[in-house]
Formats: sequence, C-alpha cells, structure tokens
Amino acid sequence: MSRFFEELDYQPTPIGPISLRRRRELRLDVDVLEIMLGDEHLMSDLFTTSEIALAKYGLEAVKKEDPLAVVVGGLGMGFTAAAALEDARIDELLVVEKLSPVIDWHKTGLIPLGEGLSKNPKLQFVEGDFFQMAEGAAGFDPRAVGRKFDAILLDIDHTPDFHLAASHAGFYQPAGLAEAKKHLVPDGIFALWSNEPPDDGFVRRLQSVFASASAVEIPFHNPLQDRDFVQSIYLAKA
Repeated sequence: MSRFFEELDYQPTPIGPISLRRRRELRLDVDVLEIMLGDEHLMSDLFTTSEIALAKYGLEAVKKEDPLAVVVGGLGMGFTAAAALEDARIDELLVVEKLSPVIDWHKTGLIPLGEGLSKNPKLQFVEGDFFQMAEGAAGFDPRAVGRKFDAILLDIDHTPDFHLAASHAGFYQPAGLAEAKKHLVPDGIFALWSNEPPDDGFVRRLQSVFASASAVEIPFHNPLQDRDFVQSIYLAKA
C-alpha cells in the first residue's frame, strides 16, 4: 500500500518555496506526483495530454527535414522534453528552467522521466530565466551568443494572461513576442501551452508579430471531476 502523502523535497526559490510531493488519489486508486509553488499547484503527472501535445504540434509545424535545434521553456516533469526527443529530427534540445531544484529532481531521478532525460546526449539543461533570455540578445544557449532555433516550445505560465510572476506579463505583448521571434530561424515556430481554451484575442496578437498564427484545442477528460476540459496550444510562424 502506498503512503497517502509524502513530501519528497522542499526548497526555497526566488519566487517562493517549491516542493515535490507524492500523494495517493483515493478516488482513482493511483499515486500522483505533483509540483507545488507554495500552495499553488504547478503540475502533476495525472494530466499530461497537453504538455505532450505542445511538443507534437510545435514540431509538426516545423516543415524541414534537416536536424533541428529546439528550446523548451519550462522543464516541469519533463513530458514536453521527452515528447520532443521522440522526433528523429531533433539534434539538440535546450531545456531552460529557472528553478534549480526542478533540474536537480530530474538529475537525481526523483522525477521518473528525469534519469532518461539527463542521460540523453541531445538534451542540455540550462538554468536561467526564460523571459530574461528572450529579451536579451545573447539568447538561450550560454555557449553560443545569439544562436537561433528552429522552434521554441513554452510552458511556464498558466495562460497568456495568467502568469506565475508579474514580470512575465510583458512577454505576451507584441513587443515581447517580437523579441522572442528574433531567436527563431526564418520559418521557425513558436508554440505556447495554455491552460484555457484558445483566446482569439491572443491569436490576433500573435498574428500582429508573426507571419501566421493559430491555436489548437486540446480536449481531455478529468476523472476527478468527471467532465471534459479544453486546453490549447498556440502556434506562430516566424
């Protein structure tokens, strides 16, 4: 029998205490691994459909067969990174994560996907603030200033208008999106996860900056509430 609740790690961070915990979800008779920021739920391994879809749709939108260099913004439990690595075109995957405990949980195997990701020679963890890197000319690769990428897959904030930190808000406005576009090769793809259904207003905002933009609905069933939800993936082409 699993324990009903176990805190695996708890660490202070610049944006508040972060913890990794496992609990028994008695209604489903399963163990759930989840990351908390203070009392706020960041993510769990119970619902991963849209995190995987971020990699799937984002990379499908890249129309080239050459080896790809890709950035993932936000490591979480590694589902987006692991799904991206299933694409045979991936030559290098940089995963930018601000919170060092999250990277450590992967490297030490506390997070199940972590060991495989850490050992994959195509993947590099980059500890840093994705949004500050997007604003700066140096970009996302500390080894190559100004390097451009075939795709940027972002899953950090809840939605374009609901952020983990107030400082992120500017990124989702036209000026911030234009800075992000500078880190893409011609025809490169920016893909963004959102916890809400597509927002036509944000699609228009993307279209004001990128050559084209659209949104994909990602439906999933929540067995805890016994009802369907819709999340979304935004896709924009440089």
